[in-house]
Amino acid sequence: MRQITFFIMALAAMTMIAGNPVKAVDRNNLDPNTAPGNNFYQYACGGWMLNNPLDPQYARFGTFDQLRENCRDQVKDIITTLGTSNPRGSLKQKVGDLYAMGMDSVRLNKEGMAPLTEAIAAIKSQNRSQFASAIADQHKGIGDPFFNSAVMADLKSSDDNMLYLMQGGLGMGDRDYYLDTDANTVKVRNAYSNYIQQLFQLIGYKKGNAKKAAQHVMNIETELAKVAMTREDTRDYSKLYNLTTLAQLKADYPNINWDQYFNTLNIKNIEKLCVFQPKSLAKVNEMLKNLKEEDVREYLIFKYVDAAAPYLSDAFTDANFDMYSRAMSGQQMKMPRWKHSLDVPNTLLGEAVGQLYVEKYFPADSKKKMQQLVNNLKKALGEHIATLSWMSPKTKVNALVKLNSFTVKIGYPDKWRDYSKLDIDPGKSYWENILNARRFQAEYEYAQLDKPVDKERWYMTPQTVNAYYEPSTNEICFPAGILQAPYFDPNADDACNYGAIGVVIGHEMTHGFDDQGRNFDHNGNMIDWWTAEDAAKFQELADKLGAQYSAEIVADDVHANGTFTMGENIADHGGLRVAYSAFKNTDQGKGNEMIDGFTPDQRFFLSYANVWAANITKEEMLRRTKLDPHSLGVNRVNVAIRNLEEFFKAFDIQPGMKMWRDPADRVIIW
Repeated sequence: MRQITFFIMALAAMTMIAGNPVKAVDRNNLDPNTAPGNNFYQYACGGWMLNNPLDPQYARFGTFDQLRENCRDQVKDIITTLGTSNPRGSLKQKVGDLYAMGMDSVRLNKEGMAPLTEAIAAIKSQNRSQFASAIADQHKGIGDPFFNSAVMADLKSSDDNMLYLMQGGLGMGDRDYYLDTDANTVKVRNAYSNYIQQLFQLIGYKKGNAKKAAQHVMNIETELAKVAMTREDTRDYSKLYNLTTLAQLKADYPNINWDQYFNTLNIKNIEKLCVFQPKSLAKVNEMLKNLKEEDVREYLIFKYVDAAAPYLSDAFTDANFDMYSRAMSGQQMKMPRWKHSLDVPNTLLGEAVGQLYVEKYFPADSKKKMQQLVNNLKKALGEHIATLSWMSPKTKVNALVKLNSFTVKIGYPDKWRDYSKLDIDPGKSYWENILNARRFQAEYEYAQLDKPVDKERWYMTPQTVNAYYEPSTNEICFPAGILQAPYFDPNADDACNYGAIGVVIGHEMTHGFDDQGRNFDHNGNMIDWWTAEDAAKFQELADKLGAQYSAEIVADDVHANGTFTMGENIADHGGLRVAYSAFKNTDQGKGNEMIDGFTPDQRFFLSYANVWAANITKEEMLRRTKLDPHSLGVNRVNVAIRNLEEFFKAFDIQPGMKMWRDPADRVIIW
């Protein structure tokens, strides 16, 4: 439900990479052989792409990833200096030991599948009467067999937490991987079937039995895929908000032992809950009655082993990489062990690492300067709302109330997470410790059900290179990790900062008014505060914007999905327009002084384009088109900017040029 803008999906203007100063608009990033009016993305980013060929350890690598790598190096510098001789129970001990265990390849290869033995034996001993407990056990931080559950704010009562049941169980992440028949999808599906078989063989199944088990798993996941809601439909909260009571849940899905399920999760006193996708849960109810017990056990075993595979011996990690990175994304080489090992404490003990991170890498004045930028963007967005021709005065008032009610979180939380009850024991296996940390987090999440929504909570760690908008709390959040060069540099000119972090700010603000965010009021409740006429006009403009993206070819004959990416496209659109307006209120924006041969407006658009400079494999483009609600970088530039008259003026784009878009075909939403 969180409108997280995963800028893997990314952002960045060039000013400083890994501490090496470069110009905010670096001419080395440009392709002088391409005219801006022919292909602006290639013109602005072609030099960067030529100078940064894709490293085989990545499926996609761009300017965002450079910042991410810089941040990773910063975290590495912190964690590798902790050592393994810290007082037991201290944050430094937990972080340091967890990293060290991941680095111990000798021990991991010696242990092989041993860390899994007990859990596999337990699953093999279970029968139909115990499956609900087995499913719930994996929902505590391991995986999502058959379906999933989570505690989040009630969509219509944002102060109260509620339990949600949602579709799950698909190892490849999306229904289309099981149902589509194009060549790439078939290739990925075959690789997945082989991977399942390989895991069964690694845990001791003979080849023939492993092949049969893999087919049983594929059959289950394919049946789940057939009834799964489409990506497009999951964007419609009105289709997801299906309230029920515990008694009705038991009546509707009687083959799932709900008392057993909730007892395993330690959830009590459920008055109401929400079933996001009833058809999917109905299929699970049917399967748990009709499937052979052995088929269910094999499926549960695979889901468990699949979750553990990245943290075991080389045989398991290689198989996992070959499936999820090589086959799905086109990545050719595993990342160094230290990167994977670092990511574990950086994720599972995120705020513990974050405390150390902000002490060293987040200057106090950055928060103040960022707040000023946010205020400037809020003012600009307010001015845009006030002058919209398609929105009525009544809806404008409500929109401005929502905008002025935004909670802004910058840098790091005021209250840090308590990890004192989490035990990291180097005497246990790496997987056991990871599992312990995951269960610790899952128990924390489910325990929120009995508490009011924590409005002070952060849903990203401070060291995250990212940003998000959360509709239930009407908040925008910018962690410290993204508030550094090249996104945010106090030494860069305004054109570059507004073209980079300014668009990020505007993007997140506009999420409050995209096709999903607009359904929530200033208090975070799902309430229709639009007039019917305004809603219809908004949808007409949104559909027109979506069609612009859907017209683009991703790879082969596959088109982009402008409906699935609608929210992010609207946010890009709004972020660009609002950031540009805020920039024009600066002294530099009001003038026309050339810097290094570029006008202020040209520097703004070049900085924005450099945010998306990247090289990417065809497989990764196709994977992201199925799974990622963000458009590909080239479309986030070439499609988005062609709705701004100011872009055409800045680079003298004329009719007849490929980048030209007739005024009648342009879209202005915000």
